[in-house]
Amino acid sequence: MSGAFDKVDRPGIATTLLTWLTTGYRRLSRNVGALLLFAGLAYLVLGPLVQLQLQAFSDGGRGFRLAFASSQIGTTAINTIILALGSLGIGMVCGTLLAWWAIQLPERLRFLRVLPVLPIVVPAVASVSGWAFLLSPRPGYLNALLRLLPWWSDLEQGPADVYSITWIVFVTGIALSAFVYLFVSAGLRNINAEMIEAARICGSSATGVFFKVTLPLLRPALLYGGGVALLLGLGQFTAPLLLGTNRGVTVITTEIYQALAQTTSEFPTAAAMGTPLLVFGIGVVLVQKFMLGNQARFVTHGGRAFRTAGRPSLLAAAGIFIFFVVTTVLPLISLGILALSPFWSPRIRLATLTLDNFRQVFAESAIVDAILTSLIVSLASVAICLVIGFAVASILVRGRQNPLLKGLLDIVVSLPLGVPAVIFGAGFLLAYTRPPLILYGTPWVLVVVYVTLMLPFATRMQLAAMLQLGSAYVEAARVAGAGPLRAALTVTLPLMRQSLGGAAALMFVLLTHEFTASVLVRSPGNQVMGTVLFEYWTNGSYPLVAAIALIMTVVTAFGVLAATILGGGDTLNRL
Repeated sequence: MSGAFDKVDRPGIATTLLTWLTTGYRRLSRNVGALLLFAGLAYLVLGPLVQLQLQAFSDGGRGFRLAFASSQIGTTAINTIILALGSLGIGMVCGTLLAWWAIQLPERLRFLRVLPVLPIVVPAVASVSGWAFLLSPRPGYLNALLRLLPWWSDLEQGPADVYSITWIVFVTGIALSAFVYLFVSAGLRNINAEMIEAARICGSSATGVFFKVTLPLLRPALLYGGGVALLLGLGQFTAPLLLGTNRGVTVITTEIYQALAQTTSEFPTAAAMGTPLLVFGIGVVLVQKFMLGNQARFVTHGGRAFRTAGRPSLLAAAGIFIFFVVTTVLPLISLGILALSPFWSPRIRLATLTLDNFRQVFAESAIVDAILTSLIVSLASVAICLVIGFAVASILVRGRQNPLLKGLLDIVVSLPLGVPAVIFGAGFLLAYTRPPLILYGTPWVLVVVYVTLMLPFATRMQLAAMLQLGSAYVEAARVAGAGPLRAALTVTLPLMRQSLGGAAALMFVLLTHEFTASVLVRSPGNQVMGTVLFEYWTNGSYPLVAAIALIMTVVTAFGVLAATILGGGDTLNRL
């Protein structure tokens, strides 16, 4: 009896076990790629941050005692909050207004849509230097012109002081407005006009349509754009370092730099100073994820693009042009004047203009090497980021992986936006000057830093493009017999050409003038354009600073032009 039972039961157990093992193997094989990708990115992003935080809590929390025992910590914290909130307000108002103006442009003036993006093309160190040369109290070019007016003719300096916290907030906010413009304008363009018309047919007013349809659909753009602007303002480093040092205006990021710039780097103090920014940044990223939820809910891709109910406006074109002149043209003019001058003086003498500064720049082997290093490292980082970003975006949109794994992967690639670059720079300096991976002093440390910082941009821009495309095209290719790789190469990538060009352009722009993390991980023989400019700024060689800043801008502009040619004429509008 028992033998008969064994003969019947054992094949059933074997079949069940085989089925279970086969199912588990298939699930594991589907997840193994995502698991390996997650492990590599987690090490890349979290490894330096974990090592830095361990330094903060080492020796019984010595770093916290030193960091928060300073008598200036209160003023520094207040300045940081003022800078973050003030620049956020300016960036959100200007960026949203510019995006609204952009969709009101007449057909023949649509090319003006690119103008609000151009402040990004100008490197941060170049833009800040340009504002300093315009509004420095005594020798600033614009201040000298303003003192010719009756209201300020009795002044010997001013009326503006670019080294004050007010102007630091203004300069930062103007720069952030371009980022907000990118998100909001992209959100407006992705709204299907049929939804707007349906609401109007149902009797809703223009105001009702805006608040009940347009604004809810813009929620991802507003939340993400506002979150990015807040985090960039909170972690702002370039403007406070170049401008605030002259007046003793300190923020947390500059204090971190000062702790690491000492003869013996104080990693515990720097880590402790950055802990509040780190915690807040991670919190903002998590809140964004929670409030946005499933981003596919906001996909409204259709055949008809969004348009306003009103008529095209020439005033909108005038507003965009004035913004462009004030934020981009004026700083570049000041850089051009000083780059052609033998010294910095409020009086411009045409007879003394010369190209000697540019000749000296190209005669300095250190500067030429820095330009080449910037180009090579930036291009390599962009290529790597595009591949990683495409893989991550594909997993987040169409992958069959575990939802928990996808959520963790999404958070990891988003963290570099929530963590100020100066904290990442400190973490990289600590992590890659010690075993097991010593990269300090080689260009590879810059590649690792740049790839990590660009992960959110590479992933988000490709993710948005995939969400906009939907799944119909890929499913049709799969039904026709194409595998996942072939469908990606023959269907997804060609349809994303403009988005890939925009992503490449944005990352190249950001990397060729990346300064914050670069200034921490640089070495004497491993400089980039931004760090060389900073050295000449510190030495007071302002005409050479202006010349280097203009060269940085030209290099960045050529990179954007190349990406525009590859990605199509609408690449900048699709950034």
